[in-house]
Amino acid sequence: MIQPARITVVGGGSWATAIIKILSEGNNHIRWWLRSQQDAEYIKKFHHNPSYLSDVQISPRKVRVCTKIKEALSVSDHVILAVPAAFIGDALEGVKPEQLAGKSVISAIKGMIPGKNQLITDWAEQAFSVPAERIAVIAGPCHAEEVALEKQSYLTIASQNLAFAAEVAGLLNGRFVQTSALGDIYGVEYCAVMKNIIALACGITHGLGYGDNFQAVLVSNAMQEIRRFVDTLFPMQRDLSASAYLGDLLVTAYSPFSRNRTFGHLIGRGYSVQSAQMEMNMIAEGYYAVKSIHEINQQYGVPMPIVEMVYTVLYEKTSPVWATNKLKTVLK
Repeated sequence: MIQPARITVVGGGSWATAIIKILSEGNNHIRWWLRSQQDAEYIKKFHHNPSYLSDVQISPRKVRVCTKIKEALSVSDHVILAVPAAFIGDALEGVKPEQLAGKSVISAIKGMIPGKNQLITDWAEQAFSVPAERIAVIAGPCHAEEVALEKQSYLTIASQNLAFAAEVAGLLNGRFVQTSALGDIYGVEYCAVMKNIIALACGITHGLGYGDNFQAVLVSNAMQEIRRFVDTLFPMQRDLSASAYLGDLLVTAYSPFSRNRTFGHLIGRGYSVQSAQMEMNMIAEGYYAVKSIHEINQQYGVPMPIVEMVYTVLYEKTSPVWATNKLKTVLK
């Protein structure tokens, strides 16, 4: 008899809740860490997350909720990180490398560590001495809201260790989620970071009144931009038309569920960054990511006019109208 997998999910947001739902479909024992004591107590009592995806039923038989991170990690074999990149350090505060010894780390975070400009996988390997062959990332295209509705979805699990990627894919494969494994962890992770920046650009221009014709050109140029950047940093043979790359970009750029597109739309409508953040009450990873990618690219000098447009609007307070007019002249 196959023993149940022991998995810890770190994070209390919509994507963490969706992952809990996916894992609960399988033969898994799950510990779920949330920062909010109030939300944790509510889930224990009513079996729903009161703050995100509240229609999702949480099985008390399969899911143990806790607010102490060391308790959450104590008996698990796999740790899935599903908090915004800016807060992952706070979430794992006090955790020592020995407390992750023998465990795998799976990132469901589509962002970078602000200030350090590090991918989550690199950070986990360096900060906690997790072996690279036991690290993986979860990529879309997959919105949490559609997982909650049990709409057919697809996930790609990437790792330097393809066998481990396949193992994780097996944990997440289920009734309404189909999974596959891929060996290009850096390409997948950087694409996941950059597609949020492109979604911001789509939102900004949509907020300015640009239509589908312009967005189609914007997204096709963005794919070329992503290819130039990823191939410069990690050259290898990869098919960027695959769903883990292009599919993830498309769903984030076009979907009304995309928080990055929504954030960009508010900026295009004239909101300040602070006002847009308050309006959404959710984290748009692209806001932090664009600064990281801009700073990394200072070393490489890859032509990335869309990334630079978003950066100048968000961090240099350039007018979205002016920045988009400049961008229009280089799109083809």
